[in-house]
Amino acid sequence: MKLLVAALESELVAFPEHLPGFERLVTGPGKLKATYALTRALDAGNYEEILVVGTAGALDETIEAGVHEIHWTFQHDVIDEKGVRGAHVSMPQRIQLGEGDISIATGDSFIDDADAVQLIRSLGGRLVDMESYVYAWVAAQFDVPIRIWKAVSDNAQDGANTTWEEAVTACSHQLRDRIRAQYGV
Repeated sequence: MKLLVAALESELVAFPEHLPGFERLVTGPGKLKATYALTRALDAGNYEEILVVGTAGALDETIEAGVHEIHWTFQHDVIDEKGVRGAHVSMPQRIQLGEGDISIATGDSFIDDADAVQLIRSLGGRLVDMESYVYAWVAAQFDVPIRIWKAVSDNAQDGANTTWEEAVTACSHQLRDRIRAQYGV
């Protein structure tokens, strides 16, 4: 059995309630809720794979609309004891998920301004969300393979919150189409 994970129910609006071969988990937004919910699910169940689907803001103008598989993730809102932004005091700075250059920066705030985009981009972020890093970290603790697919919902600039609200349904349909194509369900 696979575990289909999303932060918000709205990111799964295009999905049936029961998808063959998958159990469904909606964690809630942000790093703490995502960590708690995924840890509980993995502690209680036995999964061969985790598939995370959801939305992300694009920080890099070369990132096209559509669904992207994440290759590595980091936290943009942490600073280590030496003052290095993007480095945590005790957790890995970067979690590698595959070969490629699609990175996602995770933090506990909705990014919607140019200054924040510039800062996160300088750390290597091409996309931004609020959960991917912790999903990858928790999956590693349980030794369960994880894939993260993110549909671009906005450009993480001024007004991104409004754009995201309008775009989440379209993103959900794109993600559903990708699962049909990749998993045949």
